[in-house]
Amino acid sequence: MPVKIRLQRHGKKGKPFYWVVAADARATRDGKYLEKLGTYNPNSNPAIIDLDVDGAVKWLQNGAQPTDTAKAILSYKGVLLKNHLAGGVRKGALTEEQAEEKFQAWLDEKAGKITAKVDGLEKSKAEAKAAILANEVKINEERLAAANEAANAAIKAEADAKAAAEAATAVVEEEAAPSIDDEQAAAQEGKTE
Repeated sequence: MPVKIRLQRHGKKGKPFYWVVAADARATRDGKYLEKLGTYNPNSNPAIIDLDVDGAVKWLQNGAQPTDTAKAILSYKGVLLKNHLAGGVRKGALTEEQAEEKFQAWLDEKAGKITAKVDGLEKSKAEAKAAILANEVKINEERLAAANEAANAAIKAEADAKAAAEAATAVVEEEAAPSIDDEQAAAQEGKTE
């Protein structure tokens, strides 16, 4: 019976969640499996992978073939490295302690890379949020300046209209009020009549 280490899809539409399983190659994708080795959640960044490393190594040593995606996940979690180191122990090239020490050093290095990626993502999120906030402050200042300018323009227009109205009433009064020349002319006409 050929055994494959592959992904079994779960989760809802658009939000996949996978189980990493050892299953008969002839079984359907989401059908019967021999052993559940872990889970893989690609919906978060970085993806969350929970895997039984020793169980996966046992299946690889028994001849299970991982699919391409499962192989990438196993490599990411160090299963293929641990299987390689176990082969070196069987051949006598390494002792069990040396193999475990190399594997632990690799895990520490990998954890550092993951932490750096998470920190970088958080930093970029914070920078993006700060940029959005600065842009929003700039837009609010522009709106406030435009509103002040419009209010000042309205006050100036009102003052200009008031001045124009006062000037118009002054002109009308000037035309309506008899001037000194007009009074003298009227007086002269009255004497002549």
